[in-house]
Amino acid sequence: MIYDLPLDDLIEYFEKINEKKFRASQVFEWLYKKRISNFDEMTNIKKELLDKLKSNFTLPRFNVIERLVSSDGTTKYLFELDDKNTIEAVLMKYQWGNSLCVTTQVGCNIGCSFCASGLLGKYRDLTVGEIVLQVLQVEEIEDLRVSNIVIMGIGEPFDNYDNTMKAINIMNHPKGLEIGARHISVSTSGLVPKIYDFADEPFQVNLAISLHATTDELRDELMKINKTYNLEELIKACKDYIAKTNRRVTFEYILLKGVNDSAAHANQLSNLIRGLNAYVNLIPYNEVSEFEFKRTDKKKALEFYDIIKKRGINVTLRQEKGIDIFAACGQLRSKSM
Repeated sequence: MIYDLPLDDLIEYFEKINEKKFRASQVFEWLYKKRISNFDEMTNIKKELLDKLKSNFTLPRFNVIERLVSSDGTTKYLFELDDKNTIEAVLMKYQWGNSLCVTTQVGCNIGCSFCASGLLGKYRDLTVGEIVLQVLQVEEIEDLRVSNIVIMGIGEPFDNYDNTMKAINIMNHPKGLEIGARHISVSTSGLVPKIYDFADEPFQVNLAISLHATTDELRDELMKINKTYNLEELIKACKDYIAKTNRRVTFEYILLKGVNDSAAHANQLSNLIRGLNAYVNLIPYNEVSEFEFKRTDKKKALEFYDIIKKRGINVTLRQEKGIDIFAACGQLRSKSM
């Protein structure tokens, strides 16, 4: 599909077929500014070039298998790809704008013990276009502008690093979706080498770390990736990232009842990230029927929040969204299989 190509790649293609560079920019703007659904809508592109584009590219749309709307306005989409695999995207509406959580892989190999994304394992990476098309199609369906992108859906974005970075390029590009870099966040479970690579990227995209535990012993149980890249290596990579980019890191921490939500855990978490340019995003757990983990109650969550806050660390307790529509990553997909 033509959505697989960032502008630089499209320019390179045009040069190979002996077309002028500015034509690539024209086509790119037709795709992302005028949102065409047919190549023939490109009225300032000569027929000979249109025929080449039709022969080499497609302008696909996903088949919408399911669209669920929560009582809080959150909307979850189950999209079917050309190969009949399915992915999810979640639109969350706030007073300050519309945030879309997008997927980067069909399934996930990270295998976190509380997450529905990995229940069926990883089938394949998404292409650049399949990541970008989630944004385009949700905007078309809902007739709205997505102002924030969170790359935190099914899969590990840094396990599909190159395609994720190219998708971010299209999302951020002034001739593309034109979403500000500071309004795009990408989350990793802790692929340490890719954190170092991400520090070298030219854009100001936000980095989030799925932490969820404060000791190697517990994190080994919850997130098997910790057996490859332990907390010491992960925190060092975060420190180096902050030093190199001067950007803040978000630490995501899902509160699991009786597992990682005690006062001792809150103090351990504070000690672990103290002194870093970082903040903590505490996340209420969306329970998954296949797992025994339960949600921490609101009182306990607020106590956890207060301990971290009193330690001088910036912390938020995420507003719950989409509990009634299987909004946790991978839930809707796994139920449809």
